[in-house]
Order: sequence, then structure tokens, then C-alpha cells
Amino acid sequence: MAPEKESNGLDNYAFTINSRFCEFPKQNGEENSDVLEGEERDKLAYCVTDVPPWYLCIILGIQHCLTAFGGIIAIPLILSQGLCLQHDGLTQSYLISTMFFVSGVCTLLQVTFGIRLPILQGGTFTLLAPSMAMLSIPEWTCPAWTQNASLVNTSSTDFIEVWQSRMRALQGSIMVGSLFQVLVGFSGLIGVFMRFIGPLTIAPTISLIGLSLFDSAGTSAGNHWGISSMTTVLIILFSQYLRHITVPFPTYSRNKKLHTSRIYVFQILPVLLGITLSWLICYILTAYNILPSDPEQYGYLARTDLKGDVIGTAPWFNFPYPGQWGLPTVSLAGVVGILAGVISSMIESVGDYHACARLSGAPPPPKHAINRGIGMEGLGCLLAGACGTGNGTTSYSENVGALGITKVGSRMVIVASGVLMVIMGVFGKVGAVFTTIPTPVVGGMFMVMFGVISAAGVSNLQYADMNSSRNIFIFGFSMFSGLVIPNWILKNPNTIMTGVAEVDQVLQVLLTTSMFVGGFFGFVLDNTIPGSRAKRGIVAWNRAHQDDSSNTLETEEVYNLPFGISSFFSSFPCTRYVPFCPPITQSSLAADTNCLEAKQPPSDPEPSNIIIGVAL
Repeated sequence: MAPEKESNGLDNYAFTINSRFCEFPKQNGEENSDVLEGEERDKLAYCVTDVPPWYLCIILGIQHCLTAFGGIIAIPLILSQGLCLQHDGLTQSYLISTMFFVSGVCTLLQVTFGIRLPILQGGTFTLLAPSMAMLSIPEWTCPAWTQNASLVNTSSTDFIEVWQSRMRALQGSIMVGSLFQVLVGFSGLIGVFMRFIGPLTIAPTISLIGLSLFDSAGTSAGNHWGISSMTTVLIILFSQYLRHITVPFPTYSRNKKLHTSRIYVFQILPVLLGITLSWLICYILTAYNILPSDPEQYGYLARTDLKGDVIGTAPWFNFPYPGQWGLPTVSLAGVVGILAGVISSMIESVGDYHACARLSGAPPPPKHAINRGIGMEGLGCLLAGACGTGNGTTSYSENVGALGITKVGSRMVIVASGVLMVIMGVFGKVGAVFTTIPTPVVGGMFMVMFGVISAAGVSNLQYADMNSSRNIFIFGFSMFSGLVIPNWILKNPNTIMTGVAEVDQVLQVLLTTSMFVGGFFGFVLDNTIPGSRAKRGIVAWNRAHQDDSSNTLETEEVYNLPFGISSFFSSFPCTRYVPFCPPITQSSLAADTNCLEAKQPPSDPEPSNIIIGVAL
């Protein structure tokens, strides 16, 4: 019997005194306090290789889908502005469905053949900034008539060509850029990149992703500041003030007896609850005609019946496929801009892998697993580009955090999430429902979401010595330049005239991408201005992301490829030079050569302890 644990919100999933707990392996003869901080390591109910009951996988899988809900639907809604689709709700629903479908497929690929940690894949904001910068250049600026709902005929050939030509150019740029990520991952070059990138490069890069999208947030929220403010206040209330409040729910225990358990609902689903409540209030205000019905009046866009026909016209089943918007085209300017986002996404994902390993009871990911994870994310971006999401995929930090809340680190839960997202993507009505969310409600969500992204970037400065005038200068100059230069270029789009149209487009995209400008200055200054590695934060950064795992049985069990693929590769000695293949260990060599020791009759074994994924 496992020791009794204090109530931490897990009893809502019928985890009783007889629940399983993970015992983590000691590494290098030391205590295992580095695997999880404090007492958290004693509270995991299911570790990475454990398989919870099917109903628990479904429940927690739904929760992970809902946790990623905000990011998955936000990206298509923002992109629709640059693609001239503001008044085409049906196409927006297709984009949302495609994003759900691709996110589910990429999640299944990552958990099965990639990093093999319980980490969910979804749309990435790091590609959103360069995509919007590309769509803002004069060549791709939306025609004036597409901004007027009365002039838009969504079924006309002219309108379809307007948005699909932009989507195809975006697709081609993302697909070419993703090939770079595939190369960096499967070749093992990610380690070389990480050697030169530290907190003073990451902080301005990630922060400027959120800050550069302030105009989209302000435009959406400004359609009705009352509704958007209410949405923002509700999300803040749920996520910050009520997160420790439990709500009683009826649940079944293992002996199938009905009892009441308490769930930290507000801590787990603050964004979903905030959006749903505001959405409901807008529906009531619309039903009673409190919101104006005149398109010229302020607050009209807060109505929920503006796209009411979308649900009726959307097909029940819609299977996304590569090339559904036509043959992708390639833009040099778009490719260069996307590369900046791809590099940022890779660096962020490496940090997510280590955090996910700690929270799921796994050893730190070895190099071959990281290489494989980054390479698989590149393949995911390639698939997302080919299917026409207008975006790529990356690991979701929010869902990594959810592992710490639920104390369930099983990757089977994420497999369930991937299957659910695929199903949601196939049902066209699901995407259509999300398009009816009023614009001010989306704007209120953006106010919180983009602020958190900006703060997440700044949090990387904890590793650097910010009492140093050198570091203050680098960060301050990078941030300010990342705001000033893109803003000036956008206001003066015709100032870049080198005489070569392709070069003009490349410079236009790069210099209007805030995250590239800030990250570029941060990278150059941090690697050229003299400063010790400790002062720059490199020492603390590497310590937080260090790869100190050894080839133990537990590491092999977590990170080796499934279906006997790793055993097959281990039979070829040359695979030791392949960066994404597990190294040939002593145990695999012994198994492959049928060494004499393995044939000897075993002696009486000592009582064994739990290893990861095995219950007492």
C-alpha cells in the first residue's frame, strides 16, 4: 500500500490511498532530488510510461485539449486578418478544423516517434509574427474592398483567389523553413545552436512576439471594450484569484461507488471558462437585442449571430489534406522570415522537453531524443504547411504546466489528446462553432495571452546577472530596437529600395518582424561584448537545461523508439554515429551477441525496487 497523500486535487480522478506513485531513479549515485523539485516527486500518480485507466486517459486528454484551446483557435483568427478573411466565417472554420487535425497528428507523431514525452503539439506564435509581417508587405496587402462586408462575396472567384494566393505563398515559405528544422534536428546541429544562444537572446525574442501583436489585440478588443474587459477580468479572476478554490463533482471510485470529489476547475481551465461565460453573455444580449443590430453602431461586432449561417453551411465531415488550397508557392522573403521563427521555436522546445521530463517523472532527455524531437517538430511544421494551416506546430508550454497540476505524467494521456484533436478536426461543425465567438471576446483573451507570452520571454532573464550594466544595455537596446524599427518600416514601406525586388521583400519582412530584430541584436551583442559566461547567464542556463542523463534502463525505457525499432537499429554498429538513434548500450550489445553471461542460470535475485512505469 502506498503512503497516504495529502489532498491536492487529484482525488477528483478517483485516486485513493491505493493509488500508484512513481519512485524516480537515482543518477550517478546521487539522490534523485533533481528529477522533481521538493516533494513533487512523491506526488505523481502516473509516470511517463504508466498507462492509466482508459476513462482517466479520456478525461485528462479532454483537459489537455481545452488547455491548448486558446492558442489553437487564436492563430487562425489572427491570420484571417492578414489573409483578407475577416468576413468569411466558413473559411475561418476550415482553418480552425485544419489546425486541430494537424495538431492532433503531430502530437501522435511526437509522442510515438519523437521525444516520446507527454508533450502536446499545436500552433506556434513564433511563426505568426513573421507570417503577419510577410502579409503586410505591399505585394500582399489586402485590397480595400475585402475590408467591407457588403462588398465581399465569399463564393466569387476573385475573392477566393485573393485569400488562397496569400495562403499558398505562406504555405510554401513554412514548408521550406520547416526543412531547415528537420535538418537541424535529425543532424544534431541543435546542440551547436544552443552553444551560442543564451537568456539575453531568448528574452527579447520571445517577449517581442507578444508585444508585436498588441495591434491585433487592441483592434479586436476595441470593437466593444465592455465585453473584452469583462473577458479579461474573468480570465484573471479564475486564473489568479480563484485558482485555489475547489468545486465538488460526483465521481466514481475504483470500487465503482459514487462519491463527491473536489476539482481545481479554475486553476485548470481559466481561459475556457472566461471565454465561455463571456460568449454566453453576448448570446443573451444578442437574443434580447440589447446589442445594436446596425453594423454602423459601436458594439455591433459583439453579437453572436453575425456568422450564424456558418454552422448550418459547414459540412459535418471535413478531412483536411495537403494541397487543399492549391499548389504552394515559395517566397524568398517569407522563407527568411519564417526561419527566424523556426529558430526561436526550436530553442523554446528544448526547454519544454526538460521541463516535461521533470514533471512526468522521466530522466533528463538524452541528446538523441532531443534531436529526434526537434526533427519531428520540423516534420510537423512541414505537414502543417502542406495542409494549409498558415502556421506550424511546436510544443505547448501550457500543457507541460498542466502535468504539474494533475500529477499525471503518462504519455498515454497525450495520445488520447492527439486522437481527440484529430476527431475535432474531422468534424467540420466543431470549427464552425468556434468562429461564432464574438471578436471582442477574442480580443479580451488576446489581452491576457499576449501579455503572458511577453512575460514568459522576460522570465528568461532570471539566469543572467541583471545588476550588470552590460546585460541591461543589451536587453534594453534589443527590446527598444525590436519595437522602433518595425514600427517605422511599417509606416514608411517604400523607403527600402535597393533596386532588387527580391532583396527589398526580404528586408521588408525581416525588419518588420519584431522578434527577428530584437533577437538579432540580442544575439550579436551578447556574443561580441566582453562578459563572463556566468554574468551572461550561460552557466545557469546550461545548468537548467543540462543533459546529465546516463544510459540507464529507465532512460532506454522512456526515450527508445517503440515497436522494437531501437533494438533493430542497435544491431547495426554504424547507427552509433546517427544523431537521432539511441546509442548502443552494454545491455543491447549483450542481447545481440548472446553473450555467455546471459546464458548462465540466474542466481537468486535481490528484491527489486520500482522503476519508472512499473507499479509495486
